[in-house]
Amino acid sequence: MINILLNTSAVIISVSTLIVLYRVAKGPSMPDRVIALDMIGVNLISLVGVVSLILETTAFLEVMLLLGILAFIGTVAFSKFIEKGVVIERKRD
Repeated sequence: MINILLNTSAVIISVSTLIVLYRVAKGPSMPDRVIALDMIGVNLISLVGVVSLILETTAFLEVMLLLGILAFIGTVAFSKFIEKGVVIERKRD
């Protein structure tokens, strides 16, 4: 019974990721695309968690942590790029 629920949730998360990919491609504005990319990161983390439960292993916990860190850094970098036009500011006197 639990395997059916886990497999169903993996399929639902995958479909959700495909829907969000459409929002990344056709987003009406740049901030909407950044939020969609962040949601893809969250969906990937949850999908890895579900796969970890399906395979009954804890080997993917580091992968989930790494994906979370990369999604956060990507969201911050895109947000800074939208706000200022550059990600890394270099002040030259």
